Amino acid sequence: MENLSTRGHLLTEQVNINSANLDRLSTLELVDLFNKEDINTLNAIAGARVELATAIDTIADALRQGGRLFYIGAGTSGRLGVLDAAECPPTFCTPPELVQGILAGGAGALIKSSEGLEDIASDGAAAMVERNVGVHDVVVGITAGGTTPYVHGAIEYAKQRGAKTVFIACVPANQVASIADIEIRLPVGAEILSGSTRLKSGTVTKMALNILSTGAMVKLGKVYGNRMVDVAVTNTKLLDRALQMIQDLTQLERDAAQELLTASGKSVKVALLMHWTKVDRAKAEAILAQNHGQLRSAVDSL
Repeated sequence: MENLSTRGHLLTEQVNINSANLDRLSTLELVDLFNKEDINTLNAIAGARVELATAIDTIADALRQGGRLFYIGAGTSGRLGVLDAAECPPTFCTPPELVQGILAGGAGALIKSSEGLEDIASDGAAAMVERNVGVHDVVVGITAGGTTPYVHGAIEYAKQRGAKTVFIACVPANQVASIADIEIRLPVGAEILSGSTRLKSGTVTKMALNILSTGAMVKLGKVYGNRMVDVAVTNTKLLDRALQMIQDLTQLERDAAQELLTASGKSVKVALLMHWTKVDRAKAEAILAQNHGQLRSAVDSL
């Protein structure tokens, strides 16, 4: 791991010459500069497309085998991992333990800075021990500057336990090395506000996590076409979304869609399969199970 004394040479710590007069810009000029600099986030994602795809397949394979996905980080990086993990259950109806975000300092660090804890590599390893990380799991270490000992400690221990590991950083490999199985490097250049990695680095990290989790869930059959057919119907908004999906895909009126959804046990996938194949709920659930939850495969099998 890169010695922390070299942080000033890291890409994320360099001074951006384009924003040298940041405090003198008009408000509109400030917004325009942010917009121009954020183009770098799209380019960074494009540059890591192969690594992102490899990570998606790795995650999906692990989850199919009963494994779990862990995001681990400190500060902004860790908070983004927690956010992505927290969004998976309502979006894809996954159990909370399937995708987990681990933040240095725990839940309290979500709202109160505890960046000092990122310097303890053994704490990262301890987080892996606490969750009994093993051969079927995937651990994604997130660290904008790449040097966070907490993340490196977690990845090192996870590898020892046979887990697959992914390293996400906004610095090139020649600045900070990693022993992870997959490295996703997202160099977005120096920040507009020097060293504030919650800006471009945070944006590109969020984009990468969106791609990883959504891509893996698509591979796991949580999506039909571009619809969230595994949505958890837990409130009025999500009920409306579920009914709208059923209506769009079956041409049923809302009342009929409501009856179908209720008969399916509030599962959009089961409801659609019941309607398309004219089978009851038990049969539809069995067919889906035989096809590993893949609605398209279930329909094609009949």
